[in-house]
Amino acid sequence: MNPDIVQQLHGQLGESGAQGVICRAMEEIANRLSLIERCYYQRDMEALWRASKGLIGIADQVGLETVARVAGDVAGSAKVGDDTALAATLARLIRLGDRSLTVVWDVPELSV
Repeated sequence: MNPDIVQQLHGQLGESGAQGVICRAMEEIANRLSLIERCYYQRDMEALWRASKGLIGIADQVGLETVARVAGDVAGSAKVGDDTALAATLARLIRLGDRSLTVVWDVPELSV
């Protein structure tokens, strides 16, 4: 998580507001990761692409730059139909997303 983004959120919204934004974003990230994985197994590449693109903005909002970048890779692989790249980047996205969610919830000042 980019600490500059977190500081910026705290400066703009105060501690309570920033915590609320981060918590809602993390819930949405968890939901999107689940949706992306479900779309992959259902072979719905259009929905997977849309969900991945949406994840980019949410991850960027709270400073999860690597998650945003890998979500872009997933979206690109889905768009061009590269099954091998999609499988690899999706596996990486799920690992990164799970790790990021765990780290954020373990930071006392960010968890509710």
